[in-house]
Amino acid sequence: MSVTGKHFVNDPATLVQDSLRALELLNPDVKVNVKHKVVYRSKQPENQVALISGGGSGHEPAHSGFVGDGMLTAAVCGNIFASPNPGQVQRALELVDNPQGTVIIVKNYTGDILNFGLAKERYSASHPDRAPLIRFVVVADDVAVGRTQGAIVGRRGLAGTVLVYKIASSLARQGGSLDQVEGLAKCITDRVGTVGIGLGHCHVPGTKEESTLKADEYEIGMGIHNEPGHKRSSPIPKLDKIVEDMVDMLTNTNDPERSFLRFHHDKKDHVVLMVNNLGGTGELEMGAISAAAILELQRRGFTVDRVLVGTFMTSLNMPGVSLTLLMLPRPTEESPYTSDEILTFLDDKSNILAWKMAVKLTPPHKKEADDEDDPKGAGEASETTANRRVTISDPQLFVRCVQAACEALKVAEPDITRMDSVGGDGDCGITLRNGADGVLKMISDGRITGANLIKDVGAIAEAVGDRMDGTSGALYSIFFSALAQALYDIAGDNGVEGDRKVGADALSFALDRLYTYTRARPPSRTLIDPLDAFVGVLKGGGSWGEASAIAKEAAERTKNLPAKADRAAYVEQTNLVDVCDPGAWGVKTILEAACSTLQA
Repeated sequence: MSVTGKHFVNDPATLVQDSLRALELLNPDVKVNVKHKVVYRSKQPENQVALISGGGSGHEPAHSGFVGDGMLTAAVCGNIFASPNPGQVQRALELVDNPQGTVIIVKNYTGDILNFGLAKERYSASHPDRAPLIRFVVVADDVAVGRTQGAIVGRRGLAGTVLVYKIASSLARQGGSLDQVEGLAKCITDRVGTVGIGLGHCHVPGTKEESTLKADEYEIGMGIHNEPGHKRSSPIPKLDKIVEDMVDMLTNTNDPERSFLRFHHDKKDHVVLMVNNLGGTGELEMGAISAAAILELQRRGFTVDRVLVGTFMTSLNMPGVSLTLLMLPRPTEESPYTSDEILTFLDDKSNILAWKMAVKLTPPHKKEADDEDDPKGAGEASETTANRRVTISDPQLFVRCVQAACEALKVAEPDITRMDSVGGDGDCGITLRNGADGVLKMISDGRITGANLIKDVGAIAEAVGDRMDGTSGALYSIFFSALAQALYDIAGDNGVEGDRKVGADALSFALDRLYTYTRARPPSRTLIDPLDAFVGVLKGGGSWGEASAIAKEAAERTKNLPAKADRAAYVEQTNLVDVCDPGAWGVKTILEAACSTLQA
């Protein structure tokens, strides 16, 4: 089915910024930091918990359109279908910093989790006294992704995310504590499910891609980034049959793969229904879809307490729709919040243009200059951080180890790129080389000296975060940010002399922290395999050389493992035989070079 490739743009590269400017022109409660693509409340109440969401653009009005009184405090916008980088997210954290704390709510996509998580860790490393005030909630509401398919990455985050932060922000506005707001967000996350359907794929401005769906095909279980759905069917059935299948996926408790909402089907189930336009569906059809969904739920004995119909989370101009159900608690159920309380939060008025339950238009106001200053001293270590030290007897030895690892990565780039061209998108080697160049620049600029490993490791985290894109960059920067935090805690107020045990303890902490942002566990055919093996040997009392040798073996074993995570999971597995995982080979290269220098 053909989707129009024509768009109203000045330049596809500036479309996101051009669109964001409208938000502050239409709503005086909103400002836009154009440089970092952050939309935020111009007057942030200091007695309220802040809520941040975001992700790739192309899903408008989510999330930028929901910033304002009664909903989000800030939204961070990446390019179309691309996660924002950690620098953008960190800027948002600085803009909404307040004594009550901040809850980050993101959709379950690898890039969003890693980059928002990395920003949280980097911010915490720079401001350790405020680290407990930042919480992280992931929404995974796509019932079309079965348990087997999503064993590693989990289900995708879809339109149910909007319900999560709408309800949680209402509690924040009423004075809820950080623990309460986080708890409510997680409560709603556990009770929400979404399924999408498309008649065609969307068209990204500036590209030549076309929908792969035929004129008489439809796809159920669509994502919001042109990802394949659960299944394609032809011919397109009547609307009532389509809606019946969608409701069945949301409410069926007999499917071991997709029974995520535990309904009782005893005519006492109460729900909130959201009918969401994925971008290219006309209002006439939206009305018919909404009626069909309500009638189908009632036919099955559900009580529909609230209905939201409109455009909440799109996939650009996709001709499609998604249905979301929020399963409300029963009076006899053990739940931190009752059904009436949740509905009260949902009904809470919001001064948000895009929120269909409370639309309030305001006249345009004069655009103020972008707030590009850094009043909170972003990027500067706090005074408590500067006073803590982890030292070694030969500072230049640490510098030489870092240099050796970086140079080895640059030499290995062609091999790593070749490996990634088989099972990925061919950019892993270049990404690692860029990170190595960034770290080497830190050394030449005097930012990495070996005098204080806390600062040095923090500088490495900053370099790889700024220079490395995608999943690899986020994973590396999260790991090094956590490593800096671990060294900070180990140092104490009096400082400490670094040795193998200090290194083992810090590396173990960093690996555990990394595990909170990825489900990959060895054996997984990822960079986790050699990293976990290396840390395990050190924790067991082994030497640097022994740990490096075991890490090399783990990296080499990845050529015989099936892919379970990241893009390689979608590749024909026979193509991966005898090809090592590029991420694992990169870790092996780093550890081998650094440990060889250390031993020499």
